[in-house]
Amino acid sequence: EVSLVESGGGLVQAGGSLRLSCAASGFTSGGYAIGWFRRVPGVEREGLACVASSDGSTYYRDSVKGRFTISSDNAKNTVYLQINNLKPEDTAVYYCAADPNPCGGTWFQVGAYRYLEHWGQGTLVTVSS
Repeated sequence: EVSLVESGGGLVQAGGSLRLSCAASGFTSGGYAIGWFRRVPGVEREGLACVASSDGSTYYRDSVKGRFTISSDNAKNTVYLQINNLKPEDTAVYYCAADPNPCGGTWFQVGAYRYLEHWGQGTLVTVSS
């Protein structure tokens, strides 16, 4: 059974940084894409970034390019999301997601979260001004 466990959320001041972690387990075959979404109250989950396990290719939502960095440590089966220069509008629950379909621009389309197979429980990031 696939399990995704996020950690690293918390309260941070605007301008600060956080690194979120997603510990993944239970994958029986390669080829999964793993990435990050976030949910602001009252707004649908939006895709932020994803990484392809096959070749490590990374993809980002346009609005987070330059501030968010996704990376993976295959030895630890962990995917990270580094967020720099945090803003109050980054306050959200951040979720790790995994899917056997390729990572790419489809992750960032409206409603994309509905089609992804595996989810973590989420970690709350609160950015104070």
